[in-house]
Amino acid sequence: LMSRMQQEVITKDVFQFLEKLNKNNSREWFTEHKSEFKGLETGVKSFYTSLMDKLKIHDDIEKLKMFRIYRDVRFSKDKTPYKTHFAGSFSRSGLRLRGGYYLRIKPDESFIAAGFWEPNKEDLLRIRKEFETDATGIRSIINDKGFQKIWGKLKGDELKTAPSGFSKEHPNIDLIKRKQFIFVRNFSDKEVLAPDFILQADLSFQAIRPYFDLMSDVLTTNLNGESLLD
Repeated sequence: LMSRMQQEVITKDVFQFLEKLNKNNSREWFTEHKSEFKGLETGVKSFYTSLMDKLKIHDDIEKLKMFRIYRDVRFSKDKTPYKTHFAGSFSRSGLRLRGGYYLRIKPDESFIAAGFWEPNKEDLLRIRKEFETDATGIRSIINDKGFQKIWGKLKGDELKTAPSGFSKEHPNIDLIKRKQFIFVRNFSDKEVLAPDFILQADLSFQAIRPYFDLMSDVLTTNLNGESLLD
């Protein structure tokens, strides 16, 4: 039964290890402390699995992907071999439910995020066409005071001007020129270490649901509102 017990808290030694790794980001140091890392990683993975179980109560989650600690330095100016954070993403199921959730644990820089990081070009065009036609639905969700209190404003990369085929004078150009549609909520170290952190993360993810429902509806229908799914 103990092996089934999942961890519902992030412990202080996780932050302490990441801080030490940040100061000693070398293969020699990491190799020396690998068993400590492995023990902490097991606990962190267990926390992510617990969070996924909570998400599954109110959403349909396909998979949890934990990102490796090893950095790919081939094309990077920064040649340090290790990331100084833990991170994982939760994918929603199938073609029907779009979007995903993300959690990063890092001293002074922990956050959760939700939304659409890299929509493929078909999805991006479909989203832009929707906002060109009508943005009342999306605006009523993202301008809602309760929603903003949790998630703040829509974030992500955007074009400097209108994408090809769209007017830069369009009243919804602020939405149309976006390339990413994400929300981010930052947490202090104290909040991450608090016993209710997993609950706060889950409640925040529950609050993003109207946004996901609307965007999933957009991405599974054509501009006439007809379903694109079988």
